[in-house]
Amino acid sequence: MEITTLHTEGHGYRELGRRYGVAHTTVARVVQRYQETHTHDRRPGQGRPRATTPSKDRFIRLRALRELHTTARHLQIQLAEVHGTRVSDNTVRRRLAEHNCRPRRPAVGPPLTREHRRARLAFARQHIRWTDDDWATVLFTDESRVALYSSDMRGRVYRRPNERFAQVNMREVVPFGGGSVMVWGGISLSGPTELHILDGGTLTAARYITDILEPYVVPYAPFIGPSFLLMHDNARPHTAQCVTTYLRAVGITTLQWPSYSPDLNPIEHLWDVMKRRLRQLQPPPTSIPSLRQALHTIWDQFTVHDIQPLIGSMPQRCQAVIRARGGHTRY
Repeated sequence: MEITTLHTEGHGYRELGRRYGVAHTTVARVVQRYQETHTHDRRPGQGRPRATTPSKDRFIRLRALRELHTTARHLQIQLAEVHGTRVSDNTVRRRLAEHNCRPRRPAVGPPLTREHRRARLAFARQHIRWTDDDWATVLFTDESRVALYSSDMRGRVYRRPNERFAQVNMREVVPFGGGSVMVWGGISLSGPTELHILDGGTLTAARYITDILEPYVVPYAPFIGPSFLLMHDNARPHTAQCVTTYLRAVGITTLQWPSYSPDLNPIEHLWDVMKRRLRQLQPPPTSIPSLRQALHTIWDQFTVHDIQPLIGSMPQRCQAVIRARGGHTRY
């Protein structure tokens, strides 16, 4: 409407094209169509007809929202079975994209039952008002496995179509990560503990006492004071009867921790930082001994300034669990 009005006032096609950022021939066609039909509506019969009706578009959108882990191919089959309309899976994707519904990589988290969510919610409500002084009494600990060759699957490759399997575009994967080590560490507002690498075998309750609690946790407790609290998750070596008896004998109190709650443990973020720095090393470690040395070097670089923001986020973590009603959070 504005283009035709300006044209009747004497503005040329090229001038209007420059003003609206289109070709002058486009302006000419708009003006000519208005002169012929006295309307700006699209002429009937122009372009290929739409394969789906608004009701079928709504069917596709609602099925996708009700079955969030479905695929475009499955929605295509459902549309054909219910409405007898056969379209391509690309058409299904376009209909969903029109409503800002696009396939994205799902977040990953542990399975949470109703009991797990209830326990997480109770923990968050109990500790939401804890201050920094309260959290300063806690030593957050955890174990993590680090592979010699690993990837966080965030890497991308710039390639042209039909070059997916070209040798230069392949990301070669070493079976079983080329070997791995299990590490243990702890953090508090007073600073980190030493990093311990477990040598061979699995972590049992007996090894947890002799390799972790005796040499690291018990000597660390006096640095925090008589109100010291040990945080470890509910893995079997941590909750065994012999471990509970030992902790009671040495006078160490544990923080009651809800199961399947890695998002509440700030040391998980420190593991992520450590693994990222490990992947950035040049040259990268190529053997288990060099991997062990690199892990010790990276861990020793962490300071109180790196740990304080992580533990300082505990109120926000509890608040996120409360908002999620005990479910998964972005942490």
